[in-house]
Amino acid sequence: MLNENIKRLRKSKGLSQEELAIKLNVVRQTVSKWENGLSVPDSEMLLSLADILDTNVSELLGESVAEAPSDDMKTISEKLEVINLQLARQSMSKVRTVRWILISICILIIAVFAVLLLINGSYMDWDFNDPESAIAGTFLHGFEFIFVRTAPFAFLASVIGIIMTYRKK
Repeated sequence: MLNENIKRLRKSKGLSQEELAIKLNVVRQTVSKWENGLSVPDSEMLLSLADILDTNVSELLGESVAEAPSDDMKTISEKLEVINLQLARQSMSKVRTVRWILISICILIIAVFAVLLLINGSYMDWDFNDPESAIAGTFLHGFEFIFVRTAPFAFLASVIGIIMTYRKK
């Protein structure tokens, strides 16, 4: 097989035995012996021969050119499949994280509403002549005022986000 490959590749490059021998620094009879199957080149000569004939050693030794790329393509596709699976896992992990953050926001909003309902504006009965209770009462009233008006939108957006994370692609 090696002898036929050397001969075929040499002829496809348009080289004579003599020209190939000169490029390899050997005599023409050495190339003739390789092509007739009477001897084989050593490993260093195989590398030089492959370079001169613009091929690889495996093709010289008889591997068909069509098989090597398909094996390479199979290996590449397997590697790409592994990478795609890793990316899908990372993506699902991110989606789960976002989902749990949104669920936590919903729980927090419900808990704050429950606390505000429990205190039922009791801070309004505090003595606002005392500077400390006046500051705390004003802060609580401001927080409640803003929270009651904005929390429903945040809650609704979180619920929509949770639903979106469960949608199939």
